[in-house]
Amino acid sequence: MPDSVEATTRLLAAHDYIADVGLSTSIFLALRMKKALFLEGEPGVGKTEVAKVLSRAFDAPLIRLQCYEGLDINQAVYEWNYPRQLLEIQGRQQNQNGQPSDTADIFTERFLLKRPLLQAIDQSHTQAPVLLIDELDRADEEFESFLLELLSDFQITIPEIGTLRAEHKPIIVITSNRTREIHDALKRRCVYTWIEYPSRAKELEIVRLKRPQLSAQLAQQVVDFVQRLRQEELYKRPGVAETLDWAEALTHLQTRVLDTAVINATLGIILKYQDDVDKIRGTTAAALLNESI
Repeated sequence: MPDSVEATTRLLAAHDYIADVGLSTSIFLALRMKKALFLEGEPGVGKTEVAKVLSRAFDAPLIRLQCYEGLDINQAVYEWNYPRQLLEIQGRQQNQNGQPSDTADIFTERFLLKRPLLQAIDQSHTQAPVLLIDELDRADEEFESFLLELLSDFQITIPEIGTLRAEHKPIIVITSNRTREIHDALKRRCVYTWIEYPSRAKELEIVRLKRPQLSAQLAQQVVDFVQRLRQEELYKRPGVAETLDWAEALTHLQTRVLDTAVINATLGIILKYQDDVDKIRGTTAAALLNESI
């Protein structure tokens, strides 16, 4: 466990994640205060990667809950293994020669199917796992209520069993793309951070770290073009993930110098909507390239 913000920054850097002082401070405090880390920002700025890096840094299991519309307690927390329960009851009926079967211990942990939230507080863990609750804003607002007990007390109450508590409190990372507002009751239980698009210097450092095979000149051109592209009115601006994908694509194409023809041919790597591609392709791409040089 890092003992300072600077140590946190070094820990992340050792696992190829470049963090500014604001993010490092939030991660350090979340770890020290044993609170969930709530990360908001545009898609592709590195929110999900924080949980993956912490998992690698602490050599801890990563438990991921990918949120989506309609997510409920059965997919996120637990459900009963009804087929196994039925087989158990049938087996007891056969053994008792038609006598009424005893179902008193049917609703116990051995008949429980543990989903990500319950897995995160499972007492069988020998160390704190990392729980990633990814893109919470995609889930319905009602789902947030399932998280409040977990975030406050690192426990989950199951009516048939009682309250299950974590032996090792999980490191919780929650991400949101802010397609809707998250309720204040949940945010109060977290250390909150908004992750911005990186500065030119930071993004260039990320590209050089993640794509070392790219020449220095081409790395600068890629970053400068993407930085300029984000200033345009687009439906979806490219994130760092798209920058890295584009850099890798240019490597496969054996590109030495960025030009309009290459940009037009590879816009689908950095722009994910056809309206955005049509808007940039051609003269606009040429103008942006000239401005970014």
